[in-house]
Amino acid sequence: MFRLTSAAAVGAGLAVGVAGAAEAAPTRAGQFVLTGKRSGANIPNVLTPGAGYFVHYDLTDANGKAAGTENAFTVPVTVGLDGALVVSTLVLVLNDGQITANAAFQRPLPSVTEIATTYTPWSHTFAVTGGTGTYVGASGTITIDHPTKDDDKLTIDLK
Repeated sequence: MFRLTSAAAVGAGLAVGVAGAAEAAPTRAGQFVLTGKRSGANIPNVLTPGAGYFVHYDLTDANGKAAGTENAFTVPVTVGLDGALVVSTLVLVLNDGQITANAAFQRPLPSVTEIATTYTPWSHTFAVTGGTGTYVGASGTITIDHPTKDDDKLTIDLK
């Protein structure tokens, strides 16, 4: 009786484990594009190592419909006249779940960021670290293009 009960318990545990693994796979794989309009930020005029800042964008889908928000907290690690090496955490709060991502990248803007008279478009890529809702277990990349200071385009490629 003990062996049967133990075997049943182990079998049930395996069944739960397999079911849990199946639930961890994202239900939305593939690539999609969102566009953002900056609606909030506390980016300092002069970047300083260790002094973090926050940006917030309102996102729309390919049809121009509200898709959610993009929120990033970024900390400069080193700062030079030609830009800054930064680490950043990104959270997309979308209508059907959240996607989290992290990156370290060279921000190729002058260290004097918000008062620059010219703007150079730039891009960077985040590694997707997970998600909720439709994006449970998500992995992949998010490439963000910044064509202007207040606009961005996110290419989300989920595996």
